Amino acid sequence: MSTTDTFVPRLPFGDWVATFVDWLIASFKPFFAVVKDVLLTCYDALAAVLHGPPFLVVALVLAALAFFAKGWKLGVTALVGFVVIAGVDQWDNAMDTLALVLVASVISLAIGIPLGIWAARNDKVSRVVRPVLDFMQTMPGFVYLIPMVMIFLTGAVPGIVATVVFALAPGVRFTELGIRQVDKEVVEAGHAFGSTPGRILRQIQLPLAMPTIMAGVNQVIMLSLSMVVLAGLVGAGGLGGDVVAALQRVNISLGFEAGLSVVILAIFLDRVTSALSTRSPVAKALAATAV
Repeated sequence: MSTTDTFVPRLPFGDWVATFVDWLIASFKPFFAVVKDVLLTCYDALAAVLHGPPFLVVALVLAALAFFAKGWKLGVTALVGFVVIAGVDQWDNAMDTLALVLVASVISLAIGIPLGIWAARNDKVSRVVRPVLDFMQTMPGFVYLIPMVMIFLTGAVPGIVATVVFALAPGVRFTELGIRQVDKEVVEAGHAFGSTPGRILRQIQLPLAMPTIMAGVNQVIMLSLSMVVLAGLVGAGGLGGDVVAALQRVNISLGFEAGLSVVILAIFLDRVTSALSTRSPVAKALAATAV
């Protein structure tokens, strides 16, 4: 018997959550079925685009994206990395993982950026959103997979939904931070010239906050990548599936090859998104002003 049993009665918090999830499944089953179909369609379509052309074509396109983002060094490094992924026979898994990351990241940003704008313009919303984001960021990623499997069963969809929940917070936080950091005098000047709040947001606040928002985009993508690897536990496939299989079989070579592919994909995504944030005209103007 635990020493706390005589002082603190057990709180059935887990039972309450389980009951709530059961109620969600029973009450919104048609809605979850539609969500599953939409997400699966998006994922299958993107995976088909990445798998359709020959390996070299996709690798060259992705390397060209890295080249335009930061120059020939990153382009060549990305191409070499993709050749290594193909050389260890992980190309198909890497493309499945990339499709999962892109779908989850786009959904996270589509929710997170508008929510961050709302929180930046409304202090009450900010006070409500902040503790929720704290909870989402500190909860272990494995925990999100449990209710998602109950709702969507196994496969790519529970991995995508769990990844969206896990990766959403940075998009909201960085967007709010970026808008709140915009010089108030600049905003007041916009008001003085008769600009509407919507026009000030579009033409002043968002452009000036763009470097910070892009940093949030980078964090969303990186968290999405880390989570989709964990989603291999629920049959999401991709590199995470091989990592889980290697763990179950104690297969060192498979685990190292899949892990190396994850590292290469992470470096590519991180460098490209970071470079895009610094290539924006606003970021260049800010850098020039700082100098």
